[in-house]
Parts: sequence; structure tokens; C-alpha cells
Amino acid sequence: MTITENKPDTRPTLTPQRGGLLADRAFSWWTLGTGLLVLAILALILVTTVKEAWPAFAEMGFRYVTERTWDPNPAQGDAVFGALSFMYGTAVSSLIALLIAVPVSIGIALFITELAHRRLRGTAITVIDLLAAVPSVVFGLWGILVLAPALVPFYQWLHDVLGGVPVLGSLFGEAASGRNFMTAGLILAIMVTPIITSICREVFGTVPQADKDAALALGATRWEMIRGAVFPHSFGGIVGAVMLGLGRAMGETIAVALVIGGATNISANLFEPGNTMAAVIVQQFGESTGTFTAALIGLGVVLFAMTVAINLTAQAIVRRAEARMRGGVA
Repeated sequence: MTITENKPDTRPTLTPQRGGLLADRAFSWWTLGTGLLVLAILALILVTTVKEAWPAFAEMGFRYVTERTWDPNPAQGDAVFGALSFMYGTAVSSLIALLIAVPVSIGIALFITELAHRRLRGTAITVIDLLAAVPSVVFGLWGILVLAPALVPFYQWLHDVLGGVPVLGSLFGEAASGRNFMTAGLILAIMVTPIITSICREVFGTVPQADKDAALALGATRWEMIRGAVFPHSFGGIVGAVMLGLGRAMGETIAVALVIGGATNISANLFEPGNTMAAVIVQQFGESTGTFTAALIGLGVVLFAMTVAINLTAQAIVRRAEARMRGGVA
């Protein structure tokens, strides 16, 4: 028969400290306040810009976004403010930029995270970060002085080769000069590539190594591993990187203003000059007064609304894709 003694429990007990609870509560309120502050700032920006742009909205009505004519100083009659041509130019130049920059950026990010040697990886990251720090006016000056004149023979060659093709012929028409939608899209692609690459690289770095090793252990090639393990895990981050690059492309001013040609034009020909909403604002705001100024501010409101709508659509796509992947896993 053994006798067991009831020894007192000498293990330390963790009791919440009053100072720690107060600090945790203060931190929660601080993070909540900063989040609400961002929303409040966005709301104030929207309210103040709509208020300043209201004279133009009231005068033009819904025609402000459906009219393609922009004539603030007509020889006869009233001024006409139509944002459709600039909305078209913004969409076309940004789309060209994404079509070029997204595949290149994802390829660079995959090379850095999956293939590059450690020393080469550090050099590549440094170069990308430096490219992201170059001022936009430098890209614009390089584009108008070097890139645009050099691309004219290439544009003409594309027209000669593809001009007879039914659909492509309308896209690649005659190129009067190098200042056009295509050149603006190329400059924007160069500008947004570092942003998309940096974010995609960080997102690819969060993929668990166990998932990649498991795919390779099952006999997958490196591309199959990337397609089956890296891309599904990183889909939301890739979409976020693309949306951030799109926002930069849609809001760029100086570089686009220098290379797009400054014309109020809607054309399927990518080699014709045009304009964007941000570029028009920077070009004409200094000489505007009254309703003309309100119309330019209205372009900012429309650009803001387009950006919000695109981001909401992207979030819906991400949620639907993630739900579909969770359903497939289940």
C-alpha cells in the first residue's frame, strides 16, 4: 500500500496584467481609428471633388460621360465637356500596359523566387526597386525623345504586315508619329512592371515549401508545380498586384501627357494620338476657369469612380475563385 501526498501546485499561473489589458484595448481602438480615418479621407475626397465638379455635371448632365466632344472655348455656342474620349484613352492605354506588363512581371517574379541564384536574386531585386524609384517625368522625356521616334518604323512595319487582316488591320493602322495610344501603353508598362513584380515576388514567397516539395515528389515538373501549387495559393495576391499596377497606369499624368499626342479622339487604331483623363487635367488645369475648371475636376471624379468599380470587380472575382477552389478541395 502506497501513500500519496497531496503536494501543493507550485507551477506559476498566468494572470492578465491590468497594464497589458489596457495596452491591448488601446491598440484595438487605435487600429480601428486608423482604418476608419482612411475611409473618412476617401469620403471627404469624393464629397469635395463632386461639389467642385457639380457645375459641369449640372450643365452637361449624363452627356458628360457619353459625349465625345471636349470644346471649352467654342467659336460659337456654349462650351461642350464630354469625357468619353478621355475615358476611352485611359482604358486603352492602361489595357495595353497590363497586357505587356503582367506576363513580364509574373515571369520575373517566378524567376527570382524559383530559379535565380542567391547572388543574382539580390541584384535583380535591387534593379527592380531602383526602376520603381525613377520619376515619371524621366520616363516621359525618354519616351518622347528616344522611344517614340524609334518606334515609328516599327509601327509602319506592323501596318504593312497586318493592315490587310480584317480585325488587326483596324488596330494597327497608319502611324503619323510615335505619339499615340501604343507608345503611352508601352511607357506605362515599363512604369508598372516594377510594382507588379515586387508584389508578385512577395506573394510567391509566401507559398509553403511543403506544398511545392509535395508536388515535385509526386512527379510534377517545375512548371506543373508552379501551376498546381504556386498559382492557386497566390491568385488573390496576383490580382491585387495587377489592380495596383492598373491604378498607377490609370492615374499617371506627366509621362502619358508627353507621349500620347494630346488629341480628343476615339479610334480603334492604336497608332493614332489620343488623351487620358489624368493627362487632360494636368495639361489644361492651369488655363481653366469657372465651369471649365469644374469639368476638369469632374474628370477626376470619373477616374475615381472607374478605379473603385474596377477594384470591386476584382475583389468579386477573387472571392468567387477562392470559393470555387475551396469547393474543389472539399
